[in-house]
Amino acid sequence: MRLSKRAAALVATGLSGAMLLSACGGGDDSGSAGGGGDGGGSFSVYIGEPKSPLVPGNTTESEGDQVVNSLWTGLVKYSPQGEVEYTGVAESIESSDNTNWTVTLKDGWTFHDGTPVDAQSFVDAWNYTADPKNAQDGGSYLSRIAGFQELQGGTATELSGLKVVDDRTFTVQLSQPFALFPAVVGYNSFYPLPDAFFQDPQGFGTRPIGNGPFKADEDYVPGEGITLTRYDDYAGDDKAQAEGVEYRVYAEVGTAYTDVQDGNLDIVDVIPPDVIESAKDEFGDRFIETQSSQITYLGFPLYDQRFADKRVRQALSMAVDRQAISDAIFSGTRTPADSYIAPVVDGYRSGSCTYCTFDVDRANQLLDEAGFDRSQPIALWFNAGAGHDAWMEAVGNQLRQNLGVDFQLQGNLDFSEYLPLGEQKGYTGPFRYGWSFDYPAAESYLTPLYTPQSFPPLGSNYSFYDNPQVNGLITQGDQASDQQAAIADYQQAEDLVAEDVPYAPLFFTKIQSVRSDHVDNVRLDLFQRIVVSEVTVND
Repeated sequence: MRLSKRAAALVATGLSGAMLLSACGGGDDSGSAGGGGDGGGSFSVYIGEPKSPLVPGNTTESEGDQVVNSLWTGLVKYSPQGEVEYTGVAESIESSDNTNWTVTLKDGWTFHDGTPVDAQSFVDAWNYTADPKNAQDGGSYLSRIAGFQELQGGTATELSGLKVVDDRTFTVQLSQPFALFPAVVGYNSFYPLPDAFFQDPQGFGTRPIGNGPFKADEDYVPGEGITLTRYDDYAGDDKAQAEGVEYRVYAEVGTAYTDVQDGNLDIVDVIPPDVIESAKDEFGDRFIETQSSQITYLGFPLYDQRFADKRVRQALSMAVDRQAISDAIFSGTRTPADSYIAPVVDGYRSGSCTYCTFDVDRANQLLDEAGFDRSQPIALWFNAGAGHDAWMEAVGNQLRQNLGVDFQLQGNLDFSEYLPLGEQKGYTGPFRYGWSFDYPAAESYLTPLYTPQSFPPLGSNYSFYDNPQVNGLITQGDQASDQQAAIADYQQAEDLVAEDVPYAPLFFTKIQSVRSDHVDNVRLDLFQRIVVSEVTVND
């Protein structure tokens, strides 16, 4: 999943002849009870500034992800209950050994420029995303395909595991068995790209050409946004109900919330923490609460010697009273995190994060053992304009009160600037991090955050954590023949991560959203995206 300033909710898989994962949890993710609209009209949606141009393989954060998933449809999609459904471009994805897969595509899918979505458009896109020369943020998701390491090392120019059979068929050889492959390919990194992309990769993200329910007839304008229109030749069943959707960039979510109150904006997916209680009464059934798979973390820059000793990281984690912050800042809607795997997937264990326990005495003991210099303040990093100021300040106040360590807030960077700083190892202290899975597995909370193949810019391991034992256990779990054996391996890997504390899990999250009375049928999907194809516009 993506680094986000917002959250995502649960998906589970239904895989024939493969390991099954089931969901335990959920929530009311419906924003309205009625219809309205007649297939016309346009509506507006708040987003922050995307980090990168709108290219699927380079979009792993929430702002660009919302737009990209209005413009593209992948091989598979997910039902409201979380099962993999073949309602995307793939007719089937089959394997007899979980290593060699055959992907068969449906007829009739086209890109917005009228060119066909065929096997070559997937293979070419995957090769481009995986190539380190292209520095795509989602490149690490292709790492299980045979030839990935050779491509990274410069001894190959494409993935040896990809072969085009004919226009509707291609094969994928993985470097080792991985039963969840059909679920993984629903993610952005596996979306197809048209020939037009390869003619101008740099300019493509300004006016992207996808295969989804909406199309871009105008350029994306930084700081302003983009308006999309309905693609009438869309081949999927989830055709857009409205004629258009305008994505508006706001520097401050509070401003966007005020615009919904005033009727000048239609949807804000994550409202500021300080309005949660009042929004329930003010918006009534236009207040939306969605169960989330997101974990909010305090990340640690392991490349900074001040935080290289795990006892320092353990101490800082134990000095934070998570429940007090939830009650004071989030009206009790955030659950104190006690695990590195969220409760919504099989593999979660209550209390598996020992150092998530609030224990001031133990925290001070650990900090003393590490010889930490308490006279120097700690810099606390977070992205601006998304409602993180109050709770990050609360974290700082607790560190000062409980450990005698002062703090400095570093929250002046826009989201699109905040992530590149992390890629460049620019955080000089603990940093805000949010993670929602991209596919329904305990493993999705581990591989993208705690393995070296996920170092930026190809991945999201912003702490730059690397433990060979963790890597080996994750690989062992990937190759397991059944679900329980895989989970046992992933949990052993989690135990090692929990001891090292490269990130301190703070909260499991519910997300609060609002809509105007101009729109109806507003729903947040399993990845906490607004399902813009379903939104109807009232007269």
